Amino acid sequence: MYRRLILTAVGMITVIVVLVATTGKCSCSCSHEEEVKEAPKKVEIAALGSRLTNEMSSFDGIERMDRDVREFMQYWHLKGMQLSVMRNDSLLFSKGYGNADTLVAMTPGHILRVASVSKLITAVGIMKLQEEGKLKLGDRVFAEGGILADKPYTESIKDPNYYRITVEDLLRHRAGFHAGASDPLFSTLTIIQQNHLAAPPTADELLTILLRKSLPGEPGVTKDYSNVGYLILSLIIEEVSGMSYEDYIRYSVLYPAGCFGFRIARNYYNERHPGEVRYYLTKDDKPVEEFNGSGRMVDRCYGGNDITSLSGAGAWVASSADLARFVASIDGRDGVHDILSRESVRKMTEHLGEETYSIGWNETDPEKGWLRTGTLSGTSAFIKYFPDGECWVMITNTSTWKGPRFPHVSKGTSELYDKLRSKYSSRLPHQDFFTKLPHGIPASIARLLD
Repeated sequence: MYRRLILTAVGMITVIVVLVATTGKCSCSCSHEEEVKEAPKKVEIAALGSRLTNEMSSFDGIERMDRDVREFMQYWHLKGMQLSVMRNDSLLFSKGYGNADTLVAMTPGHILRVASVSKLITAVGIMKLQEEGKLKLGDRVFAEGGILADKPYTESIKDPNYYRITVEDLLRHRAGFHAGASDPLFSTLTIIQQNHLAAPPTADELLTILLRKSLPGEPGVTKDYSNVGYLILSLIIEEVSGMSYEDYIRYSVLYPAGCFGFRIARNYYNERHPGEVRYYLTKDDKPVEEFNGSGRMVDRCYGGNDITSLSGAGAWVASSADLARFVASIDGRDGVHDILSRESVRKMTEHLGEETYSIGWNETDPEKGWLRTGTLSGTSAFIKYFPDGECWVMITNTSTWKGPRFPHVSKGTSELYDKLRSKYSSRLPHQDFFTKLPHGIPASIARLLD
């Protein structure tokens, strides 16, 4: 529990790495392959989306495509959405539709909560740590000598099944945790009341509370989608890397991938990041009690749940263009340099049948393509990587809580993608917006060093 109190002062040190936007080159004299001797303090680079405008994604037939998209938005009562299309690691199209906020049009530069798409980012962080030799997917998590075999945790465990959980079990949603209506990451107020807490529990405190209970399923066997599993993976990243989860992911995963627009979400509208959209609920969504026990009634998307504390299970915000860039960096194709080895990409995308989740992805059926979805109150995200190398990324700023219709199961979005691909794929402009993005920064340069 106390390990994050002694996390190195890595995240407090600062130097600015400035990139020249027009050339995509680092302004410092060192090459990308050189180790930087002085510790960087801060990295600030403009994100890809901020370099794009809606007008840049124009082609013969765009008016008809825009009409089809707006009909979809009207049907699902969406205030705003972003859509990006990548083919063979080239970003051909990125556009915003509707409103990002009151009287503010959506653009490719706005950022939105991506919900459980965050799990794909977390999974890549784990694979990077494996490549660095800092853990193995078969490592036990809570067993003696395990990654999180800290005394506060082990003292809480009564069910020996916890000792069987491996890193790969968490990645594949087979650790034995259960989500359902009582998902602990979305039951903060209940946990505060049941455990007589004065404030929402930290991730450490929440895990200690959960480990007192029996494990609902059997590790390595029971397939049950779990947010808790990816919160534990976030703690594993902190334990193994010696950095905060956000710092490790940004400096060792996102920046090397050339993704500079990602942020960890905040809970309230007045805390939103620069360029972040407003989130909207459907008409029948009623106010709920604030997650922290204040007694206030709030919109579910602004204080109904502790979004920030979802961490690697669902807390990232980004643009659809940045998400496309991230996928390009982990797809095994040659167009954009991959931040993972081909073996790691193969491991993540290996299709083991309907009864086994892929690592980070919802599914990776070679005949249907790769799929990653995410839904929170006020937002939905949908990534579909087709077998022919075309990838479509959509994020909305409107959604229901559990997404029983749109697009949690994602049928409506799949149908939209199929329709747009059949009508407009061949018309998309021959361009690559990724060339407007600075090259990725190696971890040796971007990471905070001692």
